[in-house]
Amino acid sequence: MDTLLIAEQALNGLQFGVMLFLMAAGLTLVFGIMDLINLAHGSFYMVGAYLTAAFVGVFDHFLLALLAAVALTALVGLAVEWTALRSFYRRDHLDQVLATFGLILFFNELARIIWGPVPIFLNPPAALAGTVNLFGLQYPAIRLAILGVGVAVALLLWLLIARTRVGMLIRAGATNREMVMALGVDVRLLFSLVFALGAGLAGLAGAMAGPVLAVQVGMGEQILILTFVVIVIGGIGSVRGALAGALLVGMVDTLGRATLPALFRLFLDPAAANGAGGAAASMAIYVLMALVLAIRPRGLFPAG
Repeated sequence: MDTLLIAEQALNGLQFGVMLFLMAAGLTLVFGIMDLINLAHGSFYMVGAYLTAAFVGVFDHFLLALLAAVALTALVGLAVEWTALRSFYRRDHLDQVLATFGLILFFNELARIIWGPVPIFLNPPAALAGTVNLFGLQYPAIRLAILGVGVAVALLLWLLIARTRVGMLIRAGATNREMVMALGVDVRLLFSLVFALGAGLAGLAGAMAGPVLAVQVGMGEQILILTFVVIVIGGIGSVRGALAGALLVGMVDTLGRATLPALFRLFLDPAAANGAGGAAASMAIYVLMALVLAIRPRGLFPAG
């Protein structure tokens, strides 16, 4: 297989991985600190993408639209936490699953009412519409920008969690929530901040996905399953684990889809090879998860 093609797919895998990290970082904190299974986390990804598309038409400036969409998505997450989920913290996980699944249906229908069922194709900003020459590889500038933003957000999250008082409380809550409550910390406020942060990160991932993927109803569910795989591999409650798991899943999924069909064509006819290779690529991340859990049942970097 061509070396440049492998390099391009590796970069695509990294770009996909940082988007998964933005989703997984918020979700793993919500689950680790609040003990809340939030199936509606993917809906914030969809909301971020739709709001970005809407604000681009208002501001005619992609960066302003992205910032406004992320801020508003965080506020939507805060409103959802206050009105719908706060009473479910001490409820059974099955109740949480049912409630947040209902939120998925609500957000999907709301998006369909506001923006309609037809997918929206969001153009990248003019400065990122072309390609960049990377040692002979013409790579889309928008994908490099997504990769750069993901790395920058990962560094900012590390600074927030490792170097600030709020981060200390977040880490303590992920390790021992009962002790944090016993020390008199305003746990409701901490929960709200963590939930809004997670929603904002998901909205950022959706905003950056808009120029690469179609913005459409239900797009959040497509990435939510992979996000859960990421946090299981990385370790629940661990942002470092979310980063490691996201990069692993992004690389394995992308390179698997690019290389496995070609590998199967060595001993199968092209039609059968494409089918078998595609199926094997879809299974690869779950095989990876099983292998990681067999060796480290709590994930690669569990909290605490």
